[in-house]
Amino acid sequence: MNPRPLSYAIACLMFSAAGLSSVHAAANKEGAAAAPAPMATHEHGSSAVKYRPDVTYTLRTDIADGKLVFVGEAGVIKGKVNPQLSVPEGAVVQINLVNGDGATHDISVPDFQARSNELKEKGASTAIVFKANKKGEFTYICSLPGHVQAGMIGKIVVGDTVAKAAPKGAEISRSPFEVGEPVGKRGPQKLTVNLETTEVLGQLADGTTYKYWTFNSKVPGPFVRVRVGDTVTVNMANAKDSHMIHSVDFHAVTGPGGGAAVTQAAPGSTKSFTFKAQNPGLFVYHCATPMVAQHISNGMYGMILVEPEGGLPKVDREFYVMQGELYTAQRHGTPGENEFSLEKLLDEKPEHLVFNGTHDALTKTHRLEAKVGETVRIFFGVGGPNATSSFHVIGEVFDRVFNQGDLTSPPLKNIQTTSVAPGGATMVEFKVDVPGRLILVDHALSRMEKGLVGVMNVVGPDNADTFRSNSSPDAASGH
Repeated sequence: MNPRPLSYAIACLMFSAAGLSSVHAAANKEGAAAAPAPMATHEHGSSAVKYRPDVTYTLRTDIADGKLVFVGEAGVIKGKVNPQLSVPEGAVVQINLVNGDGATHDISVPDFQARSNELKEKGASTAIVFKANKKGEFTYICSLPGHVQAGMIGKIVVGDTVAKAAPKGAEISRSPFEVGEPVGKRGPQKLTVNLETTEVLGQLADGTTYKYWTFNSKVPGPFVRVRVGDTVTVNMANAKDSHMIHSVDFHAVTGPGGGAAVTQAAPGSTKSFTFKAQNPGLFVYHCATPMVAQHISNGMYGMILVEPEGGLPKVDREFYVMQGELYTAQRHGTPGENEFSLEKLLDEKPEHLVFNGTHDALTKTHRLEAKVGETVRIFFGVGGPNATSSFHVIGEVFDRVFNQGDLTSPPLKNIQTTSVAPGGATMVEFKVDVPGRLILVDHALSRMEKGLVGVMNVVGPDNADTFRSNSSPDAASGH
């Protein structure tokens, strides 16, 4: 059978006896462009049913920031990821879908029993038509297993319904650029670190909030940067409006509980201790108030860098990234305020895995950038409390890995993926040689679907000696 263009496919769409039904047809690349809304005709015996859609949208499947998505192709939704589709009540709605990434997809609007066929080739097209005969907010999805979880879900608003405001929490993600000042060649000093423990309703993902417990109202806590031999005083205040006792345990501290034994602070109180930084390295700190795992999973972790004498070698870019887990009673993707689940914590079954506290921290909120030829250093740690990370940057090889945060032993070289235990850290360095998008992941890659992904955009001239494409540009995808 020869493939037909999209305009022909749409012309074959039909009403059922009970009203407008879901419809579908595939098309070749010539039909991939948005087609004008035609009048469709279906002959049945001596009767003919004709319609002209009142509203037409065209979407393209794509991959964005490590997720599968729908992207608007024209008009007010052009270029928007999983755009909101607004239609009048009672309108005949046509949604065209173009396969833009070559994976198998479909499009479905379950509330209106509309579902397309599956598109299996890049450039293939299909369409669904339905009558929006009820007012409200509904979803359109790719119905293939796992694709909603991977990001293929959007909203349809029917009628003059005022869309419910998405739950909004505070921005709690720590900027990866907040790495402090290098110590350089200075001698030992006396320093003070001020921490405040807070309980904050934060934005976990689009439409989803969570009550985080934090150091200084961000996840992770502040990046503490000192020199071996420094004498450090830690003042830890627990906010007056807290409901819990909190504390802090620095893995770089030699002393009772890493400081936790003397910092169990009730709401509204302050505790303090002083320690000498004796061991160079990259170390985690966290709350150590029972139940310790709950305090950690809710966001109470950070890192302290104890630089060796003479400091670290200079690099062009430094980033602060930590991985954590959230255990919510609600399933991943549930809108509204999500609540902590003790059962899932004890079963070690997180609903969310995140870099720097939220799903969007390193994809939308904070834009990691580098230039071709620059050397990048990432201070990477795992707050946990349970999952070991297989840290990997897609599109790069680590030139140097300072295994387990050890800054005095020779680094490992030419490493693809490095394991970092809960409560552990590592420092990786690499030179970026070609432009493009690097993806930060835990190579337990199912965790990407639970929010664990970051993006680093590298700009600069091409380097054909290192990497070049041998394929001609794809006109259908615009690349």
